Amino acid sequence: MLAAVRGRTRGPIASFKRAYQQGLAREVQRRSRRCLSVGPEARDLRAMSNDASDGSSPAVLSLAGIREAADRISAHTQVTPVMTCGALNEMSGREVFFKCELFQKTGSFKARGACNAVLLTPPECPCVVTHSSGNHAQALAWAASVRGIPAQIVMPRSCMAVKVDAVRGYGASVTLCENSKSSRESTAADIVSKLPGSSLIHSSNDARVQCGIGTIGLELVSQVKDLTGGADLDAVIVTIGGGGLISGVTTAVKALCPNARIIGAQPEKAADAFKSKQSGTLCSPAEGEALPDTIADGLRTSLGTKAWPVVRDSVDEIVTVSEDDIRVWMRIMYERMKLVIEPSAAVGVAALMSPQVQAMPSEMRKVGVVLCGGNVDVTLLQDLLSVAGPSSG
Repeated sequence: MLAAVRGRTRGPIASFKRAYQQGLAREVQRRSRRCLSVGPEARDLRAMSNDASDGSSPAVLSLAGIREAADRISAHTQVTPVMTCGALNEMSGREVFFKCELFQKTGSFKARGACNAVLLTPPECPCVVTHSSGNHAQALAWAASVRGIPAQIVMPRSCMAVKVDAVRGYGASVTLCENSKSSRESTAADIVSKLPGSSLIHSSNDARVQCGIGTIGLELVSQVKDLTGGADLDAVIVTIGGGGLISGVTTAVKALCPNARIIGAQPEKAADAFKSKQSGTLCSPAEGEALPDTIADGLRTSLGTKAWPVVRDSVDEIVTVSEDDIRVWMRIMYERMKLVIEPSAAVGVAALMSPQVQAMPSEMRKVGVVLCGGNVDVTLLQDLLSVAGPSSG
C-alpha cells in the first residue's frame, strides 16, 4: 500500500518501509479469510462485473446507484479488510472496526469513485480530466489506464512530491497550478476546452464518483455483521474534504442501518463542513483563497455542492481535531496496528478519541472508522514517527 512511496531512500526509514510492507503482506494473508468475508448481499453485488462504458450515469446519489457501482467496479477494485485492535478498543471504550482503504488500489478510497466514473464515460471520450491534491489524481490516472484512455491531471504546487510522481507513474500528464480552488478549477476548465469531448471528473462533486465511493458502506456493514454474528453498526466516523467519501458512505450506511450515527471528522484548520453544518448554509472559500494549511492534505478541498445536502440532512455531527492529535494518532496506529495511514486517515482516529465522541452515550458501542488512505511522503513519515504519544513508554 506504500507503492506510491518510492525512490532510493536509504537508512532506517528504508528499513522500516521494507519491514512494514513484508509484515503487511503476511498479516493481510493471515486475516483475509476472516476480515474480507462479506455477507450474502455483498457477495451477490460482487458476483458479476459490468464494465459497460455507455455514458450512462446515475442522476443522483442513491443506494441503487451504489449497488450498480459495486457490480461495475468489482473486477478492478479490492474488497478492503475490516480490522480490529484490542488496544484501540480499550482506549476508546468502544468496539471499533477499521475499514482499511489504505489497501485499496492506488492506496486510497478514491480508486472506487474514479473507476466507476471512468467506466461510465462514453466510448468515444478522448481523455479524462480532473484537478486534485493527490489521491483522486492518482486514482483517476490509474482508472484511465485501466480503461486505456489518456488522463490530464491538474495539481496544486503544494502537493507532496510523492503524489505528483505517482500520478505520472500511472501514465497521466500533470499540470501544476497555484494553491487555490479557483486556480485548480480554471486550469482544468482550460484543458477541457482544448480537448473536445473530454470528460471532467470531479474528485467528489460527481454522482458517479459518490456512488463508487459508497461501495465502502456496503462492504463495511456486511463485514461487521459477519464479524459480530449479525450486529449492526451503532456509528461510523468518516473524514470530510470535498464530501465524496462521507456522502457515499452515509447514503449506503443510513439505508442499511437507519439507526447508525454518522460522525464527520475534519482538521481544525480545514473545518468548512463543520462551519457549514453549524450555520446551516454551505460555506465556500473566497475567490483566490489559498487551500487550508493542514498536514491532512487530502482534506484541504472544500465541501462540494452535491455532498452538502447529505451532510446537512443525514450526518449527525462533525468533530474537528488538532494538527497535534493527527500526528499522535497516526503514530499510534502504526505502533498498535502496524498500519501506516496518511494524516487524512488519522483525522478519523483522532475524532474517535476526541472528547466529543468520548462523551457520546455508551450504547454507541460498535463504531466503524473509515481509514481513507495510506499515501504518505516517506520524509513526512520519518518526522511523524518521532512524535511522542499516549502509547509511548
